[in-house]
Amino acid sequence: MIVSWNWLTDYVRLDMPVEALAERLALTGLNHESTEDVGGDLAIDLEVTSNRSDCLGHIGIAREIGVVFGKALKVPDPRPRGAAPAASSRAAVAVECPELCSRFTARVVTGARVGESPWWLRKRLETIGVTPISNVVDVTNYVMFECGQPLHAYDLGLLREGRLVVRRARPGESLKAINGKTYELKPEMLVIADAERPVGLAGVMGGLETEIGEGTQDILIEAARFDAMSVRKTSRALGLFSPSSFRFERPIDPEITEWASRRCAELILATAGGTLHEGLIDMGGPSVPRGPITLRYAQIERVLGIAVGAEEVRRILAALGLEVLAQDGATITARPPTWRPDLEREIDLIEEVARIHGYEHIPEDRAVPMTSAPRGLRERVESAVREALTGVGMDESVTFSLVEESLAAPVQTGTAAPPLRIDHSSRKLEIALRQSLLPSLLAARAYNESRGNLGAELFEIANVYLPRGAGELPDEPTRLGLVSGRDFRGLKGIVEALLDRLHIAGPLEALPADLPLFAPGRAAELRAGDVHLGYMGELEKGRLQAFDLREACTAAELELGILLERAVLVGQHRPLPAFPAIVRDLSLVVDRTLSWADLRAAAVEAGGPSLISVEYLDTFRGGNLPEDRQSVHFGLTFRDPSRTLTGEEVDRAVKSVADACARRLGAVLRT
Repeated sequence: MIVSWNWLTDYVRLDMPVEALAERLALTGLNHESTEDVGGDLAIDLEVTSNRSDCLGHIGIAREIGVVFGKALKVPDPRPRGAAPAASSRAAVAVECPELCSRFTARVVTGARVGESPWWLRKRLETIGVTPISNVVDVTNYVMFECGQPLHAYDLGLLREGRLVVRRARPGESLKAINGKTYELKPEMLVIADAERPVGLAGVMGGLETEIGEGTQDILIEAARFDAMSVRKTSRALGLFSPSSFRFERPIDPEITEWASRRCAELILATAGGTLHEGLIDMGGPSVPRGPITLRYAQIERVLGIAVGAEEVRRILAALGLEVLAQDGATITARPPTWRPDLEREIDLIEEVARIHGYEHIPEDRAVPMTSAPRGLRERVESAVREALTGVGMDESVTFSLVEESLAAPVQTGTAAPPLRIDHSSRKLEIALRQSLLPSLLAARAYNESRGNLGAELFEIANVYLPRGAGELPDEPTRLGLVSGRDFRGLKGIVEALLDRLHIAGPLEALPADLPLFAPGRAAELRAGDVHLGYMGELEKGRLQAFDLREACTAAELELGILLERAVLVGQHRPLPAFPAIVRDLSLVVDRTLSWADLRAAAVEAGGPSLISVEYLDTFRGGNLPEDRQSVHFGLTFRDPSRTLTGEEVDRAVKSVADACARRLGAVLRT
């Protein structure tokens, strides 16, 4: 924000050196970028943070100066004189989207003479880097840079039926803006239209066909409040930015709209002449009063490390424009002014007290009492996940939420909806919000491969974005993604180790699944007991090429929410077994279509209470086995917690398993 020294003197007395002014403003949050002499005036460039939209005008900067230097603020009180007939007899306004335009005001000036602005007006605009155009247009710019409220002036004679309608753009509509470029409009964009066509992009830029020109005599002055997100989306979608859109993308003082309209009308009458018609066309009206905030004096010392007296606190808040409603020995209650939307909580008032009282008054060695907050469940579970995965040789990765659309689409997890797109992404290719963590992790693995770091084992904990219905925000579940160079069994072992670290009871089941990312027959749905946990698999060769991966790769994605629900983080004591375990191997010839999950389930059911684990060992195909048969080799572990099992008991249990598998699954014992 560039401000003029001479312009500021209209509102506050500047009897200090410019260096002292810049230094003091910097200490209160308005960092000084530069000061330049422009034809005898000083152009002071200040950095205004996004939460301080009240400082996007000279009056806001003057108000800050008045507070920190103890100077009185003088704000003009515009009182333009109107004459009959009423403005409503010359123009009409309708707002079809009140949720996107909370207030729209219009004034009418007729018989004006458009020409060159007076010297003082041109000089002030030139000082801050704005090119003068004409007296009417220059006045709208002047008022915007004075108070922060954007305005627009229309040639009333060029508005069809003398009407303005605030509405969404219709399919196929376009607008030729005052910059000479034509923009194709989308239905979600808010426009200002006359009776037939759009004449302006709400909050962004006016249209060329109704702009003020040399022949303009009748003027309609617009001052309005538009939804910040709507303005931002339109501006980004069209790549069209302006001082107006910059301000409308931030909160604007809801009470400044009518003042700015009066001020603009007053200056147009003074510089261009004409007649102001009585009354204000006002759609929407003022906003609801803000609620009060209570500040506890004890909190000031707790947060800042120093005590600030009650009267000093009251003085600071009153100077900032807050209305003090109540005060006692322990607290002060005040209502923030309309131009400070950033003041919402007690901590905001503490920050105001600190910056106006002066950060330099806070000793560097002053102890501030602090208490560490206990970690929540999610933090503790995520910490355990990181501990388990780094313990097996994996590295944590942090990747972008945006991926290339062609890579995001194939990874579907229960939804066929296309990924959400970001039309105004600063990246050319990565424009889709990911529905899975795997594309990002696979791209990171490929990046490592391309630089000679082969075998990158990566994991990430982050959100994915699943589309909902039209107009709704996406669902954002948190997931755990893993990519590895290990084979299917190796990655499944990592997942099992993770569940063991989190003490999640029940075996991990891998059920056959068909997922586009993975090779046929090499993908599985992971279930922890009866709950869907995620999926895993080996990447199909075509997918390896799509991600520029040279080496074979496996990947898995788990629902972090399930881990949060089922994790047991407090260790439970369990005595070591007092009696030995007996391990037996079993090889069964079964159909090739039979899954390990079905075979394991049959073994567990028939093995009896002493069977404590069933472990897959390997599969043999070929040799003297038929084409449709395979031999599955697995281990059975038996133990009784109260005594030593006999060989005969274990033999009977193994035979029971073999018989059950033969009866239910057609298995034959391989000898």
